[in-house]
Amino acid sequence: MQSIQDLSTAVQRVIANVERVIVGKAEAVAFSLIAVICRGHVLFEDVPGVGKTVLTKSIARSIGCTFKRIQFTPDLLPSDVTGVSIYNQKTGNFEFRAGPIMSQIVLADEINRATPKTQSALLEAMEEAQITIDGVTYRLPEPFMVMATQNPIEYEGTFPLPEAQLDRFMMSIKLGYPKAADEVNILDSHQHHHPLEDLVQIMTADELILIQRQVRSVHVDPSIREYIVAIAQATRNHPNIYLGVSPRGSLAMFRASQALAAMRSRGYVIPDDVKLLTKPTLAHRIIVTPAARVRSITSASLLDEILQTVPVPNAWVGGGKVR
Repeated sequence: MQSIQDLSTAVQRVIANVERVIVGKAEAVAFSLIAVICRGHVLFEDVPGVGKTVLTKSIARSIGCTFKRIQFTPDLLPSDVTGVSIYNQKTGNFEFRAGPIMSQIVLADEINRATPKTQSALLEAMEEAQITIDGVTYRLPEPFMVMATQNPIEYEGTFPLPEAQLDRFMMSIKLGYPKAADEVNILDSHQHHHPLEDLVQIMTADELILIQRQVRSVHVDPSIREYIVAIAQATRNHPNIYLGVSPRGSLAMFRASQALAAMRSRGYVIPDDVKLLTKPTLAHRIIVTPAARVRSITSASLLDEILQTVPVPNAWVGGGKVR
């Protein structure tokens, strides 16, 4: 088993490779890689044209995983995602024709343009890494993750994702518009051809699986675990929050904190890791009350408030609490 330092170096090489294509979005790239090494799914929510699809393709190419893209539209059927059993007249048997979900990295492009029935076709795959067709269960390849993009829900022709599906995304990441200098660099890099064409593979899928297993050994002190739970509990008791964070959200923040610590060459989690990951792992799981929504209160601002009120564990040195 490689050391935490070796793990960090390997992941940083992947991040640097992706940033050759995705300019000026270091935090979004890092968060995406955290989800990848935690076996988590990612939801990119932003306006069209800011690089959501390109980021997903860049990650898939960098880690050597099989990649399939599903363009979600209002007429897309669940069987178009998962696959279908077709009757073979020659053999007299039904044969399963796998859908694009049978891939290691699946890009669900503009997922909120499909109907809720089609969106729900991903639920079993995202939670259990398997699909069930006509009573037969098929395991999905390892590693498996869904990277979904969605336009803001205010856009015409979109269907809000159900709460059960939102909760299955480990992280929700916004890219935003690039800064002026970064946009000039984007124009320069696209002058002759798309930089994605020059992207090389940095890691194999087998190496990624080893990293995914190793990152779970990162130490999380009981006081840090209690801190994570306290943040989740605060979302369930806040007067401006109608639906708080589920235990799945607490686990997502726990796993993501382990990955961030490993990426920073640490074998232990500190409170700052938890703070940094609170909004990308929890904000999309929270439903704000209608009265708070009218006052333009967002889930992100409520999490900022909660982080200010929940007591932070003691300072840390070398993975141990200062006595």
